[in-house]
Amino acid sequence: MRDAGRIVAEILVLLGERAAPGVSTKELDELAEQECRKRKVRAAFKGYGGFPYTICASPNEKVVHGFSDNTPLAEGDILSIDFGVEYRGFFGDAAVTVPIGKVNQSKQALMNATQEALDRAIQLARPGNRLSDISHAVQSFVEKRGFSVVKKFVGHGIGRALHEAPQIPNFGPPGKGALLEPGMTLAIEPMINCGCEDVCILADGWTAVTADRKPSAHFEHTIAVTEDGPVILTVP
Repeated sequence: MRDAGRIVAEILVLLGERAAPGVSTKELDELAEQECRKRKVRAAFKGYGGFPYTICASPNEKVVHGFSDNTPLAEGDILSIDFGVEYRGFFGDAAVTVPIGKVNQSKQALMNATQEALDRAIQLARPGNRLSDISHAVQSFVEKRGFSVVKKFVGHGIGRALHEAPQIPNFGPPGKGALLEPGMTLAIEPMINCGCEDVCILADGWTAVTADRKPSAHFEHTIAVTEDGPVILTVP
């Protein structure tokens, strides 16, 4: 899983570097597919439940599961990229939200808060804590900053399958749910909106957008719970 996570992280770095005004999400999708072939890994999302692309590319008001297309990214956009691979029977899954050129203060604050919420949640992925301690860390941090938590989509266990038990909401009271134990591997992924928490699904049956069409950000890491604390697996 360390190897799978490292590959995911390295490809996400390349995608983030390539994402710029004038570049399309289809180009980014093709780059991710090329990198998977080069590294002899299987793109985890393509074909999963019928999903047709290698990455989930979700700009601006798109929350998750966005379809890649030929529309050029524009200065001031933000783009969430969710990506996973299978390597030798094990999975890695991560997401980042990147600025396209220079973004406004509101979008930057949203990205900063979502990334810090993930960092704070990961720090609570320790033996003896409860699953909802992770959830509460996200919600309490972002809501104090005026943002809202998407409740329709959650994080998940991960390992020999892309999605395993348990589900990991980004909201709720602390001290509930499964006791965290060494050896657990989790994909923690806050999805945070500038406006309301509500989302709707577009006609493609996959793409989730904010109901008020305000921007959304998404960050995710695959982590392992160890006796010494959390270890992030999706790092280069």
